[in-house]
Amino acid sequence: VYIHAYFLSAEDAFLRVTKQYLPHVARLCLISTFLEDGIRMWFQWSEQRDYIDGTWNCGYFLASIFVFINLFGQLSGCILVLSRNFVQYACFGLFGIIALQTIAYSILWDLKFLMRNLALGGGLLLLLAESRSEGKSMFAGVPTMRESSPKQYMQLGGRVLLVLMFMTLLHFDMNFFSILQNIVGTALIILVAIGFKTKLAALTLVIWLFGINIYFNAFWTVPAYKPMHDFLKYDFFQTMSVIGGLLLVVALGPGGVSMDEKKKEW
Repeated sequence: VYIHAYFLSAEDAFLRVTKQYLPHVARLCLISTFLEDGIRMWFQWSEQRDYIDGTWNCGYFLASIFVFINLFGQLSGCILVLSRNFVQYACFGLFGIIALQTIAYSILWDLKFLMRNLALGGGLLLLLAESRSEGKSMFAGVPTMRESSPKQYMQLGGRVLLVLMFMTLLHFDMNFFSILQNIVGTALIILVAIGFKTKLAALTLVIWLFGINIYFNAFWTVPAYKPMHDFLKYDFFQTMSVIGGLLLVVALGPGGVSMDEKKKEW
């Protein structure tokens, strides 16, 4: 009981201190993978074009159009999100980029990368829900029906998709540390998915995932000319985007379709 109370008080203290800054940090983390990938498209234009042309045999022109769409779509989407302008359109554009890359890079047939892309989509759903709530805040004080809006279901879908990232981190080794990590990690992702003690569970996952990311995806320790550098960099920023989605859960709460919300009615 005392441990539970301690963690709850620590969570409240953290939220009080970071209330003004947390949504901004969450958005920056969430778009980081799109920002990094857009910049990479600029610096690796010819390599990306040649890869798409070689894979799909579509010719240099169509391959160049693909690279341009990725570059422009991702960088413009990031600018709109960070400037808080036309965020909903930016989210739909970034959804389109995820779908385009899933097909173009054959991610559809790689379960690990597919689950991570879906988790990234979950973060965008939460960002979309946040932008809808900001729009509604302009009409504060106007009587409204009890919230059963698409926003709630966006938050639910975002939470469920975010936890797919953690499914890719489970290890099936029989050593004690792996078993403990799997048990604790599974318990936390279930709590986030069903919306029970959501903020505390999401904050714990943020700390856990950040530590794993720094340890396993340290791309700065690998020379830039080695292929592993790009692989680790890609994983690092994708993981940072999922961390951004979890930080949005911490900042905004789980939404109406959650056990935390239902407890208020009980």
